[in-house]
Amino acid sequence: MIIATHSGKFHADDVWAVAVLDIVFPGSELQRTRDPGLIAAADFAVDVGGVWDPKAGRFDHHQKGFAGARQSGVVYASAGLVWKEHGARCVALLAQTHAGHTLDGRDAQEIAYAIDSDLVQYLDMADTGAAKNAPGGYGLSAIISGFNPSWLDEQNAGAAADELRLRQFRRAMTFIGEVLVNQVKYRVGTKLSIEQVRQAERLENGRVLLLQNSALPWTAIVRNEMPKVLFVISYSIAEQRYQLNTVPAAADTFEARKDLPAAWAGLQGEELAAVTGVGDAVFCHNNLFIAAAKSFEGALTMARLALG
Repeated sequence: MIIATHSGKFHADDVWAVAVLDIVFPGSELQRTRDPGLIAAADFAVDVGGVWDPKAGRFDHHQKGFAGARQSGVVYASAGLVWKEHGARCVALLAQTHAGHTLDGRDAQEIAYAIDSDLVQYLDMADTGAAKNAPGGYGLSAIISGFNPSWLDEQNAGAAADELRLRQFRRAMTFIGEVLVNQVKYRVGTKLSIEQVRQAERLENGRVLLLQNSALPWTAIVRNEMPKVLFVISYSIAEQRYQLNTVPAAADTFEARKDLPAAWAGLQGEELAAVTGVGDAVFCHNNLFIAAAKSFEGALTMARLALG
């Protein structure tokens, strides 16, 4: 397979699109060119060629009259066009390769939609001028743009400037590939954790949830499905201690359903042990959303104290 995209300065939308195609069609040859003949002969034309026809492998959005847009109204650039066509397959391949998990078509598509909503649409918005960056003031679009050689780099490269741009494009592809892997692994892990969190033991009349692995993503499930739970005790395998977490009252906030006692704030070791009476107490965060003890009994005692 030959993937053609434009030469010269690259952007996050074309790097993302090419990286996705390279995952779905491994071993493809990359051609960065503006030669119409080479573009027409390629199996895929990304961000160049003046045609949007996914079945023919054409993913450009610059042509007059282009009207491709999501239901949300966000207009597609090449990142979104390729993701719309090949995102679910890319997700399934990465889930199998990097998470050791086989996704059915429905789950793969669901994750692809989520990645589009959280990330890809912002790359498109940055490329079409609908947003300055994606997302935030120094988001992924800006980071990828930073892989382009500076004018000093190109001046020093001289006649080898095109080779330098190609090397930098491939470096940006590698970076995007890592972003993609992390996006998929996180979402596969979240999906697999749901039932474990739902089935976890509840203590203290349902007000404390006990998890055997603190790495499980539990926050959204507890917040949305377990209104009675005020604290979560979980075991940190890496640190070999039990953590006591508050439950956020809403998404994207440190406001908790119930805080840890104010007298614990910022205390560690012996100081925290003296206040709590828990001999193996380790620490309590100054913002009162997490504390820890070496033993389960210690963490449970702290939870009971916090419940009041």
